[in-house]
Amino acid sequence: MRGSDYIQIVTETIKRAWETQNTSIMEAKSLIAAAIEAKKNVFVFGCSHAGILAEEVFYRTGGLAVINPIFFPGFMLNTRPITMTSSLERIPGLGKTILTQNHVGEGDVLLLHSVSGRNTVPVEMAIEAGAMGVHTICITNMEYSRAVTSRHPSGKHLYEVCDVVIDNCGETGDAAVKLDGLEEKIGPTSTAVGTAILNAIVIEAVEQMIADGIVPPVFMSANIDGGDEHNARIFKEYKDNIFYM
Repeated sequence: MRGSDYIQIVTETIKRAWETQNTSIMEAKSLIAAAIEAKKNVFVFGCSHAGILAEEVFYRTGGLAVINPIFFPGFMLNTRPITMTSSLERIPGLGKTILTQNHVGEGDVLLLHSVSGRNTVPVEMAIEAGAMGVHTICITNMEYSRAVTSRHPSGKHLYEVCDVVIDNCGETGDAAVKLDGLEEKIGPTSTAVGTAILNAIVIEAVEQMIADGIVPPVFMSANIDGGDEHNARIFKEYKDNIFYM
C-alpha cells in the first residue's frame, strides 16, 4: 500500500508549503488582486509538466476569468517527440520572444512555475518581465534548485530573479516515494502541491477583491442553469483582459 505513503507525503507537503510560504503566498495574492482591480493582466506560464498549472487555473469553474495561460506549442505535452520540450526550454532568446508576443506589459503579473528553476526559458522570461515593469511570482522547489546549476547564461536560477518566490517544499528530483528493489524514486509531488498552492492564491485574491468592494470575475459552471449567461457577462466586461478566447 505504498500509494497511501504518496497521499500522506502530498498532504503533508501541501500543509508545509502553506504554512512556511504563507508570507509569499499573501504577497502573490495581493499582486494579483491589485492587478485585476487596476484592469491589468495576469499570466501563468510553465514548460512541459510545469505548464499543467497554467491549464489548471484558466477558463475554470470557480476560477478567475482573467487569468491568462501562456501556451507555446513546443512546451505542451502533446509535442512529439516529447523530448523536444526539454531541448527547447534551454534555448536563449526563446523566453523573450514568448513573453513579448503574449500581450504582457507594465503593471501586469506573471506567475512562472518551474520545479528545478534552472532552465533558460523561465529564467529569461522572469528577467525580461522585470525589465518591463511586470510583477513576477514563481513557484519552484528550493531544495531541488539549489542542488543543480543554472542553464541560463547569467548563472541565475528562477528564485533569484523573481519578485515573489514560493517554495513547493518538494524533494530534489520531485519524486518522493522510494520502493524496495527500485533505484529511482517515483511519485512526483510538484503538480499536486503546485495546483493546491495556486488555487489557494486565487481564493485569497478573490477574498481581497471582495474586501476592496470589487465584484471578482469568477466563472460559474457552464453546466449550471444561468452559468452561460453569467460567464458571457464576464467575457464582455473583461474583454480587454482575456486573451485566450
